[in-house]
Amino acid sequence: MTNTYEKIRGEVVAGGALDQEETAGGPKAALGLLAILALLVALLIASPWAFVFVVGLLISIFLHECGHYITARKSGMKVTQFFMGMGPKVWSFRRGEIEYGVRALPVGAFVRIVGMNNLDDIGDDEDESRTYRSKSYPRKLITITAGSIMHMIIAVVLLFTVYAAWGKSESSHKVTIGAVVDNGGAKAAGVQPNDILVSVDGQVVSSSEQVGQLIQAHQPGDHVTLVVQRGTAQQTLTAALGSNPDTTGGHFGTAYLGIQSGVKYAFVHQSFVETVTSSFTDLGSQAWQSVGGVVKVMNPVNIYEHLTGANTDQTTQPVTLYGVSRFSSTVGSAIGFAGILSMLAGVNVFVGLLNLVPLLPFDGGHAAVATYERIRSRKGKRYTADVGKMVPVAMAVMTFLVFVLFAGLYLDITNPIR
Repeated sequence: MTNTYEKIRGEVVAGGALDQEETAGGPKAALGLLAILALLVALLIASPWAFVFVVGLLISIFLHECGHYITARKSGMKVTQFFMGMGPKVWSFRRGEIEYGVRALPVGAFVRIVGMNNLDDIGDDEDESRTYRSKSYPRKLITITAGSIMHMIIAVVLLFTVYAAWGKSESSHKVTIGAVVDNGGAKAAGVQPNDILVSVDGQVVSSSEQVGQLIQAHQPGDHVTLVVQRGTAQQTLTAALGSNPDTTGGHFGTAYLGIQSGVKYAFVHQSFVETVTSSFTDLGSQAWQSVGGVVKVMNPVNIYEHLTGANTDQTTQPVTLYGVSRFSSTVGSAIGFAGILSMLAGVNVFVGLLNLVPLLPFDGGHAAVATYERIRSRKGKRYTADVGKMVPVAMAVMTFLVFVLFAGLYLDITNPIR
């Protein structure tokens, strides 16, 4: 038990796996890679848009680690591992002193840089001059923040690509019927796919969320008056509400109209200068929104309220890769490839800022330690922080992150983002 704790503690403060066992190969590795490939193929068949999103996210994670890898090596630091995924090794190979490979759990990736702090035992004094802790403050700071910087670069490139190829999206604030459920009240009332839903009970609607709130304010069996636009003409229809049959969501038994809807988006082309400018200004606005999102989503009170049903605001709901991937299918179907790229840009901004939280094991925690050491250092004498004092905090953060992961997964299943 003690060895397990020390191993986990060491990996948390070191920023990656400490093991240096043999590379993983042979039939077992081939079977593992085939299993991963089979999962991706299954995802492609089940939801092409979700597949595109997941592949884009994997590329973003890979580029994040490339940021650490390149800056560490350019700064003269020793890198020993570059892995996609966490947990047990699936497959790996070695080139020189670096092991590259894939691990079983798709919850991140890591680059192992030796000598991250005073607890990181490198085992060979000859390598001390190549450790992270031996380098100057600017080199440590650029190396540890390179991953988040890479996320911001990715976001700008994605936004520029969307704006240059398709234009900047603007909501028309018109709710379009995407599908009508058989045997539902909307179908019986005469609602058709591609109708524009103008109002519900006299109240003009501009979002799917608003439609849902208006419908769920009723009881099953009630009647609602719908105004829909079909072509250039408007029609007034009366629909009887049924009972929501979805047992996997949080709305089972509530009033149910039987439609799938979304807001139409139009793309407006800009000049080259406006495209470049918008790519950076929109990055700033997304970053500001993401700061608020990190605070809300990681708030324990907020998570508890979502789990108990006291909070139904999905904009503050914790979400996992599973939930975001499901939602990407909706975005892709409504907006297309441009919507997926825009969504990936937003995710990159959020992840990049989350990773800068100044607590271990986040990159921001390592940056905070480096900054503290720089402040405490005096001319001719470098101060080394005792990271052992931060281990209880780091372990508490890890425990909380596991809680957020499972809470988000539970909410993704019971109340998926729409």
